[in-house]
Amino acid sequence: MNAQLWAKGLPLDQAIHRFTVGDDPLTDRALLVHDALGSAAHARTLAHSGLLKPAEADVLVDALAAIAACARRGEVKIEPQQEDAHTAIETLLVTQLGDTGKCIHLGRSRNDQVMLALRLYMRDALLDNTARIAALAGAFLEFARRHANVPMPGYTHLRPAMPSSFGMWGVAFAAGLLEELHGLHGVYARLDRCPLGAAAGFGMPLPIDRDYTAALLGFTSVQISLVDVINSRGRHELALVNAFASVGLVMEKFLWDVALYSTDEFGFLSLPDAFTTGSSIMPQKRNPDVVELARARCRELRGYAGMIQELAGGLPSNYHRDLQLLKQPLFASVDRMREWLDVLARLVPALEINAAAATAACGDELFAVQRAYALVQQGVPFRDAYRQVADEIISGQFEPARDAAGVAHVGNVNDPGIERIAAELETVTGWITATRTRMSQCEERVWTVNQVGAN
Repeated sequence: MNAQLWAKGLPLDQAIHRFTVGDDPLTDRALLVHDALGSAAHARTLAHSGLLKPAEADVLVDALAAIAACARRGEVKIEPQQEDAHTAIETLLVTQLGDTGKCIHLGRSRNDQVMLALRLYMRDALLDNTARIAALAGAFLEFARRHANVPMPGYTHLRPAMPSSFGMWGVAFAAGLLEELHGLHGVYARLDRCPLGAAAGFGMPLPIDRDYTAALLGFTSVQISLVDVINSRGRHELALVNAFASVGLVMEKFLWDVALYSTDEFGFLSLPDAFTTGSSIMPQKRNPDVVELARARCRELRGYAGMIQELAGGLPSNYHRDLQLLKQPLFASVDRMREWLDVLARLVPALEINAAAATAACGDELFAVQRAYALVQQGVPFRDAYRQVADEIISGQFEPARDAAGVAHVGNVNDPGIERIAAELETVTGWITATRTRMSQCEERVWTVNQVGAN
């Protein structure tokens, strides 16, 4: 069975075929394992609904488990004439099982089949990358703990502003990543609805138990509107990639800071030699290429999000082939995110702090606000204190009130909130771990347990 799932024996222009297939034989390899899992759950549901014999479902699931194992090892090839992962898997089932293999598509369309595979893929990708984001946030917290008391100037407009510390600097990125993790939790809720059963968007005249399928695969519920199942293609991809791009916005500032603070002019920190590259002409150069490329990846993630928005927008309801092109930027963003986070997790603990240079850069002018507040505590109205300090600085008579910097409130230089952020991160990490464990258990049950008759 090498023909397309939709083939009707009519002639097919090969140039048109190549154009419409596009890169799917390559990109769809990312969906093979997820489509096999979704198909196995569908086989269980067909038997549960009385549309397939229990023994036939068992045979199909066993074959799909073997296909998934081969796909994990990179041993399943999608031929150009097969178009995509879904046809490749059905072809293998028919080749191995004959008529039983031909039963797998009963009660579904390729539309909701694709939607389910994508939903499973995105769910796994989200949980995988959120675990990496949480680990990166933990690395920033550890950095902040190690350097909590190392002073550094705080800047606005890239000009010295107020006293800060490497503890404040490090915890800022942990806190930013924590906010993004909360956002990704919301994206997970969007993905936590099973689309299978929508068929082409209008259901089917069969007694399919959609809730049963959802429970098998660990979804909280079904996606109720069958039309919206198809209409939602592109929305969830965009939500996920936008969330990844938002993580990029957090890290872009960190990477810019590292590039700036590691220059000779600042000298606050440096990269180990193993994290730098050289120049082909200038023997003295050690370049922070990893920082610059990681910074560029932040913009690349926004580019993928923009690409998805453009492709998904401007369409009427229901399915249109334009949506096929969403897969490439989705898969690319997931892969780039994984690699990027792994590099950042190595970079943060490798940063070397030059405490002497950072402390020396904390000039008297950083303590102007502290001097003004010291005057306020003596009864001077703040606006008068502000003007008095400004006049002292202009006249060269300013004497910093450095001791006033010892007052602490949560989030400031004396209490950057490391442990509070750590406690919140621990809660989020617990959710990630528990959810991944539950998904693994659901998958194991699909593959190994005969679900016929279960409620």
